[in-house]
Amino acid sequence: MKIERICILGGSGFVGTHLVSQLAARGLQVRVLSHRREMAKALILLPTVEVVEADVHDAHELVRQFRGMDAVINLVGILHEKNIGRVDLPSARRGDFQHVHIELVRKVVHACGEAGVHRLLHMSALGADATSRSAYQRSKGVGEALVREAGLHHQEHERWFLDGPKFVHGYGLNVTVFRPSVIFGRGDSFLSMFARLLKLFPVLPLASAGTRFAPVHVEDVARAFADSLDNPATYGQTYDLCGPNVYTLKQLIETVGSVIGKRRSIIPLGKWPSYFQAWAMEFKPGAKLMTRDNYFAMCTDNVCSGGWPAVFDFQPAALEAVAPEYLRADTPRARYEDYREHAGR
Repeated sequence: MKIERICILGGSGFVGTHLVSQLAARGLQVRVLSHRREMAKALILLPTVEVVEADVHDAHELVRQFRGMDAVINLVGILHEKNIGRVDLPSARRGDFQHVHIELVRKVVHACGEAGVHRLLHMSALGADATSRSAYQRSKGVGEALVREAGLHHQEHERWFLDGPKFVHGYGLNVTVFRPSVIFGRGDSFLSMFARLLKLFPVLPLASAGTRFAPVHVEDVARAFADSLDNPATYGQTYDLCGPNVYTLKQLIETVGSVIGKRRSIIPLGKWPSYFQAWAMEFKPGAKLMTRDNYFAMCTDNVCSGGWPAVFDFQPAALEAVAPEYLRADTPRARYEDYREHAGR
């Protein structure tokens, strides 16, 4: 079946806005679910995009919004949680990660079955592991396992019924899971954050400085999603997405400093100083720069074991080819973005 109508959860986010734009450029009909339509105002003007205010955690609302769709894409994710339960037993934690990365995924899978949607693309994360010490990675691991299980049910049912596949228990899904390394691009929350820190501080004590990353460009992640929609070769597959180059965290920040002309002294911290820096940052009001859960996640390198998936007929962009264009504050486009930010537009 040709996929022409797609419902996206998380479409107003960083990856979502790029993906929606690519799908609209291909002439596909896209429904973006957002708890506030104002948050997706940049997408409203795209000719084939419909932005709908909806509570994505309402199972009945999901079924209603999924009806008539050919595919669903779930991009919803968070990096930090506020409402956590017991911390002494990892399996007993019932915070925001549980709510967003596990319970929502279960509702999405069920709603696809109820609404008759047979294609689901899911955003996980490189390092997702149900046994990880990091609650973020644990919840992502459980969430992607739920999605893969839904796909396995579909394969089993096709073998069992000779007169064609019959879908039961809300499954019957052709699923694809994506596990990107850290994603960079205009509007990212990673390189741009370090650029701001380098402008403020002459010396930067750095936790987990030796952790390795393979940053991948947001446009390449979005294209991988878009190219997978109609490709049966991607059904039931999980793809690790990494850029062409690997950097330690210290090398990444040095690269950012070089691009923006702010070469600073970076002091790598050892294991325990890194932990206590993360612990102290949890008490910072407002947006969190780092938490102990982030520290646990960074105890493992965030790199791919293989190269770029051969199923995608393009190569990912190098960070050095893209980052300078949006990190440098002296370019006309960067100044334009600054004006927009200060104007609240």
